[in-house]
Amino acid sequence: MSCSFAVRTAQLAVLVFCALALPAGAADPFNTSALYSAGPGSRLLRAPCLPLPAGSTLDLAQVVEQALCNNPQTRLAWANARGQAAQVGMAQSAYLPTINASAGRNRAVTEAANGNDKTTRNQTTAGLSLSYLLFDFGGREATLEQARQMMAALSFSEDATLQGVFLAAVQAYYNALAAEAAVAAARESERASQESFKAAEARYRIGSGTPADRLQAQTAAAQAGLARIQAEGNARTALGVLANTMGLDAHEAPKLAAPAEAVPHSDFERNITELITEAKQQRPDLAAAEAQVRAAEANIDATRASGLPSISLSAGYNYTNSGHLPDSVRGNSIGIAVSIPLFSGFNTNYKVRAAEAQLDAKLAQRDQVSKLVSLEVWRAYYALQTSTESVRASTSLVASAEQSEKVATGRYKAGVGGVLEMLNAQSALASARQQHIQAQYNWRVAKAALAQAMGQLDFDQINRQVKP
Repeated sequence: MSCSFAVRTAQLAVLVFCALALPAGAADPFNTSALYSAGPGSRLLRAPCLPLPAGSTLDLAQVVEQALCNNPQTRLAWANARGQAAQVGMAQSAYLPTINASAGRNRAVTEAANGNDKTTRNQTTAGLSLSYLLFDFGGREATLEQARQMMAALSFSEDATLQGVFLAAVQAYYNALAAEAAVAAARESERASQESFKAAEARYRIGSGTPADRLQAQTAAAQAGLARIQAEGNARTALGVLANTMGLDAHEAPKLAAPAEAVPHSDFERNITELITEAKQQRPDLAAAEAQVRAAEANIDATRASGLPSISLSAGYNYTNSGHLPDSVRGNSIGIAVSIPLFSGFNTNYKVRAAEAQLDAKLAQRDQVSKLVSLEVWRAYYALQTSTESVRASTSLVASAEQSEKVATGRYKAGVGGVLEMLNAQSALASARQQHIQAQYNWRVAKAALAQAMGQLDFDQINRQVKP
């Protein structure tokens, strides 16, 4: 027993020394820094955040890494986690005594009524007091448990934020590439329309074409030019959104490396009920909601304990030296104090009722998140299924439209086809190309969205088919 007491005393002495020797905030005797990640985005990052060389061309993984490092949402989530870790340390500090020192120097001058006699007295005082809570019916334990559960909730919330930023970066990357591809397709459509207009102009000049054919071809060329201008504007907007997602200013968007074309397949298909069940086990936002419920339960216990007695140990040392006395005065004290709350105007009662209502609210929020998880998995699963089928259908559509455009253009140039037939075929080809481009990138985004809905989005997922 004495050995154990000696060990605890030595540990306490070390903690007190650290508290006195180090600046406020520098010491971390409870190692709360181990409760949060090393930096913003580090839970998902494969390597430390490093600045990219100017003019770099980024692939998807690099875009996501920069977003996780620099997006303000990741820094905010990390800062919140650090703050809650400090709250855990504050709750743990209740298990240690508090020690206070005081000192004073007073000088008093008294003067007789006649103004002749003056007396000067100097007094020096010093004191040291210790207070140590021994027992409070589980109040400290409940407060610490609440802080730990809130720490768990914020850790899971940080993971959910990281996956949200991850998905936003994936979407912004593919949207920017889709916009760039749309510009290329619009330019190709404009080029074809200009050639058609030249052909109609040539036929009009030699008398084999009508003014209406020439005007229709000219209108189609102007419309293609307008579509190209709009596509270029959309591409610039998409790059600005990408830069913002990466934590950059809108004008600092990087160059992008397009991924190799992939053939969609249906390996992701599984029983949707199994997917929803698995997602509820892995989604960090649902785990955060569960932790908040447990924190609310601990808060009820802590609130109830605040209305119960507490037992504390107190000790003190006092020193007083008055100049007019021959000897100084010293005093020591030690004792046990029992504090029994008798009546607080029903304050504790209403605090408990408020804590119970907060628990009901957290339970409702958890159930709401649970239902939202199932809906998001449902949507993402069928969106991926639709995107997979759309890519296949758009591939066939482009092949058919290209063949139709070649035939219609050839017929017109040979003088056996009409200008409307050619223009309609060119318009259908331009539309088919746009749909195929969008379908390709929608499919890639849908893969990432299903992984995020399952709580499984990471760097491995962006390089392979979704396999929940």
